[in-house]
Amino acid sequence: MADRADIETLIARTASGDRVAFSALYAATSAKLFGVILRIVSTRSEAEETLQEVYVRVWHTAGRYDADCLSPMTWLITSARNAAIDRRRRTIHGIEAPLPDPLSDTAPGPEAQAIDASDRPRLTACFDELAPDRAGAMRRAYLEGKTYAELAAQYGVPLNTMRTWLRQSLLRLRECLAR
Repeated sequence: MADRADIETLIARTASGDRVAFSALYAATSAKLFGVILRIVSTRSEAEETLQEVYVRVWHTAGRYDADCLSPMTWLITSARNAAIDRRRRTIHGIEAPLPDPLSDTAPGPEAQAIDASDRPRLTACFDELAPDRAGAMRRAYLEGKTYAELAAQYGVPLNTMRTWLRQSLLRLRECLAR
């Protein structure tokens, strides 16, 4: 697999319209992104379609990648995760919603930034400060792509309670990581 510098170079060249670099970027990263997507969506065919959407988005937004803020894999994985969650929600709700705008914001959330900064031990310690049910709900929501409704049903709480749990947990994680 290509290292960080190689992938950053490929993204930069893709931003300038270099199709050879884009092809090399796909070859170097698509297996990892496919794995991320497949864990969230229900079928292999949906995962393949979602992966295609992700790379269309990458082609259009490569110029927005900022190497000073994120590792290239975090940026790509976040885009893949977001696209997979969007597809899953459309599938669950039977909505034939338009595909997301390829120029929309694909910035990673706090969890991806924390992991990218090699703060996994700190993040784990912060998760340990949460009640076990809150930590589990956070992991399922942000790492597995579960919806609020799915989590509320799983934990046997009202939908608004689940929203409150996740919001409060995110705030606690942010405070913990700021220490």
